[in-house]
Amino acid sequence: MSEETLRVLEYDKVVRLLAGHAVTEPGQERILALHPLDNPAQVIEALAEVAEMAALVEQQGRPPLGGCRDLRRSLRRLHADGSWLPAEDLLAVLSSVEAAAACRGYFAGQSRAPKLGLLAAGLAACNALQREIRASIGSHGEILDSASFELGDLRQSSRQLRARIRRKLEDMLHAEAFNGVFQDTIVTERNGRYVVPVRADHRGRIKGLIHDESASGQTLFVEPNSVLEWNNELQALQRAEQREEERILRRLSALVRDQRGPLEHNQNLLALFDLRGAAARFGQMCGAVVPQIVDQPLLDLRAARHPLLMIGPHGEIDAARAVPVDLKLGRDRQVLVISGPNTGGKSVALKTIGLLVLMVRSGLPVPCDADSRLFLFSSVHADIGDEQSIEQQLSTFSGHLARLRRILEAAGPGTLVLLDELGTGTDPAEGGALAMAILDHLRNAGVRAVATTHLNLIKGYAATRDGVENAAVEFDPVTLRPTYRLHYGIPGASQAFTIARRLGLPDEIMRCAEDYLGDGEKAGLELMERINARQHALEQELAEARKLRARAEQERARRKKLLDDFEAQRQALLEKARRRGDQLVRDAERKIRDLLQQARETGQQVPEQARLTTEMRAVRDDLHRAQPVPPHRDRAPKSVTVGELVRIPTLRAEGEVVRVQGDAIEMTVQGKKLRLPLASLEAFRPRRFAVRQSGGAVRGRVQRDAFSPRLMLVGKRVDEALPLLERFVDDALLHGMPELEIVHGSGEGVLRKVVREFLAEHREVAGFHAADVGQGGDNVTLVQLRKT
Repeated sequence: MSEETLRVLEYDKVVRLLAGHAVTEPGQERILALHPLDNPAQVIEALAEVAEMAALVEQQGRPPLGGCRDLRRSLRRLHADGSWLPAEDLLAVLSSVEAAAACRGYFAGQSRAPKLGLLAAGLAACNALQREIRASIGSHGEILDSASFELGDLRQSSRQLRARIRRKLEDMLHAEAFNGVFQDTIVTERNGRYVVPVRADHRGRIKGLIHDESASGQTLFVEPNSVLEWNNELQALQRAEQREEERILRRLSALVRDQRGPLEHNQNLLALFDLRGAAARFGQMCGAVVPQIVDQPLLDLRAARHPLLMIGPHGEIDAARAVPVDLKLGRDRQVLVISGPNTGGKSVALKTIGLLVLMVRSGLPVPCDADSRLFLFSSVHADIGDEQSIEQQLSTFSGHLARLRRILEAAGPGTLVLLDELGTGTDPAEGGALAMAILDHLRNAGVRAVATTHLNLIKGYAATRDGVENAAVEFDPVTLRPTYRLHYGIPGASQAFTIARRLGLPDEIMRCAEDYLGDGEKAGLELMERINARQHALEQELAEARKLRARAEQERARRKKLLDDFEAQRQALLEKARRRGDQLVRDAERKIRDLLQQARETGQQVPEQARLTTEMRAVRDDLHRAQPVPPHRDRAPKSVTVGELVRIPTLRAEGEVVRVQGDAIEMTVQGKKLRLPLASLEAFRPRRFAVRQSGGAVRGRVQRDAFSPRLMLVGKRVDEALPLLERFVDDALLHGMPELEIVHGSGEGVLRKVVREFLAEHREVAGFHAADVGQGGDNVTLVQLRKT
């Protein structure tokens, strides 16, 4: 991309805007050096990394880069032999090493960001360097006593000697023999040596060296002879301490020098993470996404917005400030001619196309809808603006031609050309003819081009040439401003007369201007204005219709939710009532069984047994009839497992899953194997009493004076068998039967599985098992009931 194209499309402003979201100096510098990438593979890689970073930032915030420091100056300094770093630089190295470790942890195990995770895994640990600096340099850049044994000993000796000197001098300051000699009772230092403040008129009372005097000359700072040797010794210790500190810094600097390569590698990676994080943050703020990259030379940016138009008066980003516009170029639309009023709308559309293409080529997300598509144009060439060259004595028209010549030399298949006000600056007829020839050349060369114009000649060209299409910038005649929306397939009117009238040009001039127009031109302008006005009205009606539709959808969803909530509450109340009634019946049954058991144990006759049993069954039948079948089918299960029972609503049958292959489910149904999609199945939840019985006797029901402990269910469907099974167990409990035999057959095992699930949940069943082979084997289940 030429620097001229980057400049006229204001690429540098976007880069500076992005750099404001960097958190490290190296990251900021890397962003400011950003440039469109030449290699499409690198572009796709960068976009994938931005997409991964955006997902992570949304989930857990930006990576912990705050500790990363710019180490380039320090590392360059270590190139010289014998050089060493001050403690502050070593502390910066430690901070960067710790930031790299924190980033490794941030990306570790992140399945949503495999590319970034792989990069982060390459961050060098530098553990030994980290331990040594941390053990030697404090958080404020001070060298710690623990940096070496020698340093610790020297500092301990210095502290002890300082304390001895201070005690000696403080005793002198408070001694009665020196009353009135000292100006103050504070021990102080001059030139690194401890001194006492002596009044000038008593200077002879204290023997020693005078190091300084006060500004007034009234106080002398004297080092008494009694501490002279100790001060000498203290300074010797300080010099030794400085030498040891330098030795420690040299040792640590040598460790840094050995890790210079890994440290530079880490800094580059952290700067890259900062760039990706800034791009992700920018995308969050302005609604930017990574569009779908396609192989064909097309551009389909939906609801695209110019990023610089989102910037508010105080530099804040507000996505709502920019009007979205659909920008389209494709196989059947090689050249797009945009026309309309001279109020900035055309140039904004042109710059939006060029800038968003450059941003994608730089690995950045762009503000548009997620379903947008874009080809990676190999280069972008733009002639936008009115730039005269005084030095080269070029007019506006000559300046445009000079740039056009350079563009035509560079443009070819896979390139995008943007031309603002093509054909202007000279005679309209000649300029229009030249413009059409240029567009023909670009179209024949396989270039995708967008041009803006006021010339009717070019608008007519776009309407009659294959691969060329008009687009009109929508204009609001009330505000005299463009709405920035594009209407494809129609040319735009310049609206010169409308704008002139609204801006107050005298009516006399306007009438004269209209007289100068030919009838054909006047009719054409009036037609174009009517078309644009009608288009504007249709857009407003469409927008209003969309609002009404959205409100209707919201109302429909609200009503559906109310109905669903009501139905759920109704079902919950019915279920609660059924459970309560069921419990009352069970309690009554238990009491009757207890009475019957007591009567049998005492040998008493119970003539009412049959009547009680019959009435209890009638009560249960009434409860069954009162419970409605749920009006809606179960939802399709999200997943199934082998051996699970499912319902096939279209067949009104149940089946057992034998194989799962993605969303394709293989099952056995009534002895046959079927393969059905998961979405066509229902979760199988047997409902008790789902099939209602009439008041008469049910086939298989016990007689009043006799009860058989054997129940035959072979050939029954599940929804038929469950009510019979429950009634059978209840009757057995009323008759005090200890053991039962249930014949369900083998078949597909569906009925056997449901029977045993029912028995396992029944609280009066003590246990059950398959019969012996001689009694029917797995086709028969033997049941033991609890003793009452």
